[in-house]
Amino acid sequence: MKINAYSQVEVSETEAFTALYNNKIASLNGVFIDNFDTIEQYNQAKSTNADKIPTLFKLLESNLSLEQFDVNLQDDWFMPESYKPTSFNIVEYLLTLCKNDVETNRVLDELKLFAQYDMIDLLCYLKYLVDTMRENNILWGVGRGSSVASYCLYLLGVHKVNSITYDLDIREFLK
Repeated sequence: MKINAYSQVEVSETEAFTALYNNKIASLNGVFIDNFDTIEQYNQAKSTNADKIPTLFKLLESNLSLEQFDVNLQDDWFMPESYKPTSFNIVEYLLTLCKNDVETNRVLDELKLFAQYDMIDLLCYLKYLVDTMRENNILWGVGRGSSVASYCLYLLGVHKVNSITYDLDIREFLK
């Protein structure tokens, strides 16, 4: 295994499938395998043997746009159904955490921007990620970079910086 110049994990086909089979990784998303024949063989075996194994997608197929590639990968996020946007209303959840009109207006403004950048599903994933880290007593940072400008991320527990208190502009995060 090695990391290439584009921060992609490069592994042999055997290493990738052994890791997946032995539950060392939940998905091969982000793993770079350049042998399309191997991907086809894997997907064919997956379709006949195991519904829980993720499908591998090929970016370079002529009929697969970068946008569709991203959609396919997001559909395959390792996340329980209860956190997926079809089952969990992240907008309603965030609004229930607001204690006053200032917070509610800030959340609504941010949610418009998250929707504009097609990132509402990411908020669901972040909720799952934070809940999982809390359940497993995993520590994470108090906040880093422009993400602290988001009050929604503060409410989800991604960071500990209240952007309303410090008058941080959400546009710094979603540039």
